[in-house]
Amino acid sequence: MFAILTMMEREVKLENIVSLAKRRGFMYQGSEVYGGLSGTWDYGPLGVTLKRNIMNLWWNYFVDARDDMYGVDAAILMNQKVWQASGHVDTFTDPLVEDLKTNQRYRADHLVKDAGFEAEGLTNEELNELIIEKEIKSPVGNELSPVRTFNMMFQTTVGPVADEKSISYLRPETAQGVFTNYKNVVDNFYPDLPFGIAQQGKAFRNEISPRDFVFRSREFEMMEIEYFVHPDKWEESFEALLKDVHEFLDMLGLPQDMVHELEVPENDRAHYSKRTVDIEFDFPIGREELLGLAYRTDFDLKNIQVNSGKNMEYTIKGTNEKFIPHVIEPSFGVERALMAVLSSAYTEDEVNGEKRIFLKFPEHLAPVKYAVSPLLKNKPELVAKAREVYDILKKKHGNVMWDDNGNIGKRYRRQDEIGTPYCVVIDFETLEDNAVTIRERDTTEQKRVAIQEL
Repeated sequence: MFAILTMMEREVKLENIVSLAKRRGFMYQGSEVYGGLSGTWDYGPLGVTLKRNIMNLWWNYFVDARDDMYGVDAAILMNQKVWQASGHVDTFTDPLVEDLKTNQRYRADHLVKDAGFEAEGLTNEELNELIIEKEIKSPVGNELSPVRTFNMMFQTTVGPVADEKSISYLRPETAQGVFTNYKNVVDNFYPDLPFGIAQQGKAFRNEISPRDFVFRSREFEMMEIEYFVHPDKWEESFEALLKDVHEFLDMLGLPQDMVHELEVPENDRAHYSKRTVDIEFDFPIGREELLGLAYRTDFDLKNIQVNSGKNMEYTIKGTNEKFIPHVIEPSFGVERALMAVLSSAYTEDEVNGEKRIFLKFPEHLAPVKYAVSPLLKNKPELVAKAREVYDILKKKHGNVMWDDNGNIGKRYRRQDEIGTPYCVVIDFETLEDNAVTIRERDTTEQKRVAIQEL
């Protein structure tokens, strides 16, 4: 009846996903009515629900279901000393080049990579030499300026007077909001080690050349945990968190053969990291980083202690043993997770000789759980019964859609494209036997089910 093609066989293209996301109300270009704003995206009705489903799943799995996790929600604007102490003011930079004719700016490492050369871990000088040696041009074929550093933080001022003391930044990560609240959580709850503090929220990076849909944008959301451990016991917690990360990715419905671990070599790790594992995913744009798991040692808390003068030591209960805890950080980008979910779910098949596109979401992530339809919308008795069924499902599941537009075949195709697992149809038989027809998204199979059993 139908044949499903695997992702590799059908070679899903990014433009297919972007087109579907716009066509069906998942995501739109930011400020589109005014020509857009590069690196920003708005979520439509289906997109915001999918996004929240992913974030809620993460929170339920990593925070609510555990006894060793505590949630916080720190302010986006923070004292500038936070970013000075963390090193972001001095080191949170990207390599920048400029088209000498158009003055358009680009990431130097992206241009080198696009030209087919390895750019990972290269210094500005090495990138510059490579650009000159390989005669790498701008995307429109023009000469490039020498490589220079560019700080990615958005700078702003707080209060009515703009001076050095009023400078602040839109946070480029959520981690520092956790570290600055570490002592508050310990003082209030005094948890046993190991324990974690989790946060979800907006972050901002002034990317030189945002690209690849929501994969690299200027405004995005993060889901991060800072897991505080005894310095001698970090390896055990690292492996446990790595296992948890893979279990969560399974819950997102990501195929295991598309998820890969990369043990980051020492020369490519952040200077504070003693071990980093990047989890990569086979996106339509290629194999790229989905999330990271890093052992940050005591770098962050020690910096806070030195720069603030506040004691960041933890005392083991019932002992005199004091030390600054070490930290393991699983860091997730919501947009990259969402893009991976869309990429995995995007499926094409043939039903009765006709091409069909559908999103094969796990049921718990689907933005719409059920679509309810009267077989004919011009029959008041069918519409009334369908409304009764709709109200039952809406009260129980929430994310239920009413759909009476077009014939039943068009409704099925529309619901398939937004990933609705089940379509419920009320027909003339329903008026006699009080049962409905349920059509399943993935197999297109239909069966009769009594209303009271829905």
